[in-house]
Amino acid sequence: MNKLNSIIRHAFLTFLAIIWLIPIIWLVCTSLSGYPGINISKFFPDTWTLNNYKLLLWDVDTVSQFPRWFMNTLTIAIFSCMISSSFVLMVSYAMSCMRFNMRKPLMNLMVILNLFPGFLSMIAVYFILKSFNLTNSHIGLILIYSGSSGLGYLVAKGFFDTVPVPLREAAKLEGASEAKVFLKIVLPLSRPIIVYTVISSFLAPWMDFIFAKIILNSGISSDWTVSIGLYSMLEKTLINSYFARFCAGGVLISIPISILFIIMQKFYVEGITGGSVKG
Repeated sequence: MNKLNSIIRHAFLTFLAIIWLIPIIWLVCTSLSGYPGINISKFFPDTWTLNNYKLLLWDVDTVSQFPRWFMNTLTIAIFSCMISSSFVLMVSYAMSCMRFNMRKPLMNLMVILNLFPGFLSMIAVYFILKSFNLTNSHIGLILIYSGSSGLGYLVAKGFFDTVPVPLREAAKLEGASEAKVFLKIVLPLSRPIIVYTVISSFLAPWMDFIFAKIILNSGISSDWTVSIGLYSMLEKTLINSYFARFCAGGVLISIPISILFIIMQKFYVEGITGGSVKG
């Protein structure tokens, strides 16, 4: 009976994996198609070529500026990642290891605020940035991605709760300040949650479309991020000439983050599981 249950469970998981992989395989196959437009009549193309990748990377025109978009997105993601990771780790440490008035009500308020999707505030955020002349700028996007990152402190706080209290107390008895305890004691013991936080902070700007589309609305394509640029290829007048290149772009932007996940998978999983021990 147990063997039958195991077979059924694995068969079901295999079925789900196949369903999950079909769009990815189709994306890769279409990116290698010799037909530049969208082809829904055949799953596998009649002709195979790498020309779409060549055109995307080296044949820059007024429509396709993928290398520039990629560098814009990478720059925004790196700076947002550094700022956001710092905010999350500092807020998490304060909520886990420090005691002050209104600590618990503030934690509850932050959790409640984090339940609401960020794009609900996009109109207010846009006009605030506009008043400071930060629309159509990468700095404005970095501020958006970094500003509220501290609200996502809960997982990192759960990990910091597992750090032995006697270690921190011993360091303070030796005269260490709170900042020194954080930098010299807690962070070296928290590599998994640091990796988790860094990857999560990097993913938000790397994959975002809504805020990028709203803020970078000047129509200057050289300022766009990858998500806006690839989306522009799906216009009615362009899709028959650029859809295969759009698919090639989708494959290319998945490569860096996939490599990062493969390298950091062990620490990423440890960060999630360690952060779920305590709340």
